[in-house]
Amino acid sequence: MADLPFLPYGKPVLERDDIEAVTEVLESDFLTMGPQVGAFEQAFADATSAPYAVSCSSGTAALHLATMALGIGPGDKVIVPTMTFLATANAVRMAGGEVVFADVDPTTGLMELEHLEKAAAGAGSGVKAVYPVHMAGRLVDMPALSEMALERGWSVVEDSCHALGGRYRYADSGEGWVGDCRYSDAATFSFHPTKTIASGEGGVTTCKDAAVRDRMLLLRNHGMTRSGFANTEQAFDGNGDPNPWYYEMQEIGYNYRLSEIQCALARSQVLKLERIAERRREMRARYDEGLAPLHPKLRTIMEQGNTDTVLHLYLVHIDFPAIGMDRATLMNRLRERGIGTQVLYTPVAWQPYYRDRYGDPDLPGAAAFYGSSLALPYYNGLGDDDIDRVIEEIGKIIAP
Repeated sequence: MADLPFLPYGKPVLERDDIEAVTEVLESDFLTMGPQVGAFEQAFADATSAPYAVSCSSGTAALHLATMALGIGPGDKVIVPTMTFLATANAVRMAGGEVVFADVDPTTGLMELEHLEKAAAGAGSGVKAVYPVHMAGRLVDMPALSEMALERGWSVVEDSCHALGGRYRYADSGEGWVGDCRYSDAATFSFHPTKTIASGEGGVTTCKDAAVRDRMLLLRNHGMTRSGFANTEQAFDGNGDPNPWYYEMQEIGYNYRLSEIQCALARSQVLKLERIAERRREMRARYDEGLAPLHPKLRTIMEQGNTDTVLHLYLVHIDFPAIGMDRATLMNRLRERGIGTQVLYTPVAWQPYYRDRYGDPDLPGAAAFYGSSLALPYYNGLGDDDIDRVIEEIGKIIAP
């Protein structure tokens, strides 16, 4: 094993054109809020068929901006699946809202209609929104969840940070892309180094309402505006024209801007999203086929009907009692063989902050998903030989 490279569960892969895109920015006149921002936002909107795209500093910032732009605040409740990253719930709390945790399917980790209905029944009054999460890149049944939300007057924000490039095939209306907001008010994405495309850090929120877009643009830049002035004596000169230097902050905002460097890198990668997505589908198929003989000790997760997913994570479920070892032991043995794995995620409702605030809800689906799942190496640049090596080493341990 000493001569073989270590295979992490995820990592960024930068190609020559990505590096050249960043170099061009470093040689330009702008490092922030220049032409690359708009160019990237347009490229991202085109890639997702979204009416609007607003870039920001992280996937967390994308969720926070969407939450604030939709008017969610103190006293409002938002239903969030417990199987997600911290940010999905934290964005609600950052805006002053309260989180209602929903359970998930024990195999896919997705919040389904039955889980949403149960969470809503227990939440009482005050629910204002639901935040479905496309866990690992598998797609939530958005038509079903959005129908319930529409009936109750809730907003819908898709946490799509794992699902860029995913596609639905709707029986009634043809294809749709994750992020097109056909069944949501907004969809959020992340460009963390382990994501399908990466910019170091960064995020985007797509939306279909120009007013929501404009509010996010305001909030990502300190709440600064150059129109609709309140202090008219300072804003205008003697002729009634706006003073060229003048701006106002009429409410608190945030420094959530994405730099020119990051936008150039993300745009370079999103322009080749189709190629990246196809390779990730090939990787998934190779894993599915190679791991099949290990069933039932190890179970893969089948592709969903009416979807064409682009997985961010390749997750498997392992029967640890059946293989005679716990998860930490398996992970350590794989690491000794040069293979990195990860557990994604601990149910957010179990985190001390949320347990202290809301108690300990009964979430058996999430507990089952968490207890048996493991993420295997899966990233742009992972070769067929690498995948075969992972499969071989797992087989040696699980089925010696």
